[in-house]
Amino acid sequence: MVFLPEQLVEYEKARSRIPQIKQAELFVSDERSAIDWLTGFLLRRPSTRSEVHPEYIPQIGAAKRKGEIIPELDDLLEANFLRYDGTGEVPSQIHSYLSTNHKDLRSLDKNNPALVAKARDRWYVPDPNKAQDLEKKREKTLLKEFETYKAFAGRKIKESRLEVLRTGFRAAWASKDYGTIISVANKLPEETLQEDEKLLTLYDLALTRTEVGA
Repeated sequence: MVFLPEQLVEYEKARSRIPQIKQAELFVSDERSAIDWLTGFLLRRPSTRSEVHPEYIPQIGAAKRKGEIIPELDDLLEANFLRYDGTGEVPSQIHSYLSTNHKDLRSLDKNNPALVAKARDRWYVPDPNKAQDLEKKREKTLLKEFETYKAFAGRKIKESRLEVLRTGFRAAWASKDYGTIISVANKLPEETLQEDEKLLTLYDLALTRTEVGA
């Protein structure tokens, strides 16, 4: 199934109301059951990639022998879950798990350095009822689509989504990747750039920064 970001939000809310596949299921059989297995695991235990990997790999043995194609673990995590990078407060999902299982982390504020250090790089299940979680997931979806604009090899991108462009330009600006902004902007029809103030502003600033650094 393929969803627009807005549709994905509603789909995830609907799935959250359906009981998860029992974790007792021995093997995953396809991509959907792989996601369900990871969801069940991370709901119970928000974990780093290195903690998930040894638990997850044995689950796909049977599916791989049957020839079923399942995306790599890194791709499944990136597409369906969120990772706490140590910025801002520790998400409630991780905070709850750590405070329950580590006595020394109980009753700490969500921005306590010790809690942040223990929580960093843990993957967790987005809460479909929290706007912040949904916005992070939506941004990931938009940035994935922005990659197709970056890779576009034709002369001009005739059709584009404004939200994808805005999100991609903002992310590129935040990482000081001015070249990406200029490159994608040059692939857009003139009116697409000129008619959106946000895109045009970031494009002009990227040009200025590139000229200053030249």
